[in-house]
Amino acid sequence: MNTDNRWAWVEVDLGAIQKNVALLAKQAGKAQLWATVKANGYGHGAVQVAHAALGAGATGLCVALADEAHELRQAKITAPILIVSEQPATQFEQMLRDDVVATLYNESTINSYAKTASDLGIVGKVHLKVDTGMHRVGAPVASAMTRCRQIKSLVSLQLDGVYTHFAAADLPNHDETAKQVQRFDNVVAELDQESLRPKYVHTSNSAAAMRVLSATTDIARVGIAIYGIAPSGELESMAKDLQPALSLHARVSHVQHLASGEGVSYGLRTKLSQAATIATLPIGYADGVQRRLWKVGGEVLIGGKRCPIVGVVTMDQLMVNCGDADVQIGDHAILIGAQGSQSISANEIAVKLETIGYEIVCGISARIPRKYLDAKK
Repeated sequence: MNTDNRWAWVEVDLGAIQKNVALLAKQAGKAQLWATVKANGYGHGAVQVAHAALGAGATGLCVALADEAHELRQAKITAPILIVSEQPATQFEQMLRDDVVATLYNESTINSYAKTASDLGIVGKVHLKVDTGMHRVGAPVASAMTRCRQIKSLVSLQLDGVYTHFAAADLPNHDETAKQVQRFDNVVAELDQESLRPKYVHTSNSAAAMRVLSATTDIARVGIAIYGIAPSGELESMAKDLQPALSLHARVSHVQHLASGEGVSYGLRTKLSQAATIATLPIGYADGVQRRLWKVGGEVLIGGKRCPIVGVVTMDQLMVNCGDADVQIGDHAILIGAQGSQSISANEIAVKLETIGYEIVCGISARIPRKYLDAKK
């Protein structure tokens, strides 16, 4: 969608992506950095972010779905792509033909994937995921070696990696991460004893990579940090050198001057305590601006000043209270980003909504056009 055709758009600074990747790759030391671009690059654009990240030092990519990997291959991206959870059997042939790295952990799925690979005459690369404590997906620690031996016994599969995922790496005071590291290190020690250690052994997500939590990692799977967003409020200080890549913009589409006591938006839930200029922005909850922002102190920048969202956010539009400011149709508004001396971050919005910055940027819908700022500029 052309950004000229809508008065609401996202700008993605690919130069910021590249600077973040370069910084994080340096912090990763000897470990490779694989950029996580699932969920359409956390709302930033998977293909564009992948190209930028690979150009700045990333050596591989991570996604959640086979179709996400296929999109990258269709864009002529040849770098290794790890799909970080098991996929339906209907996707196996496409995955193998796309030469992506499958994550496997269930006995039946391993056998099924091996059969498809054998039928195609392809040796499929596999990473075994070990559940060391998050309890979402993965082979239990007690059966990890059995699954490794199973994969190694199948001639149509290549055990290319073994990894785990931390449940609380973004919480510095949580003791579970150290326990997960120890459990995983025990698995790796068994792999070494049986000479089964694969090419890649890895643990680190963004938070773990920033905190350097484990030496047992050949790959840092970095997601939210490459977009310039701290994994949690507790890690904001560690993210101070990262540059947010995404900003969310709109233009004022309507201006009216309302008297004290007038109600605004559906249900007229907000009554003005004094006369004010109300500006309408053509962006709403269908675009990813959560409906309840009006209740939790959501704000927008217009003219470098913070203006509170007033009344319920509607599907396609929202209203803001500009006080006595001189606001005109076409004026530039910022929902995420900086204007003048003020800025609103994804994490600021997340705190108000009692969620995380990930959800804020991932939730910006596809109908909002993306404008990419050239990484070379």
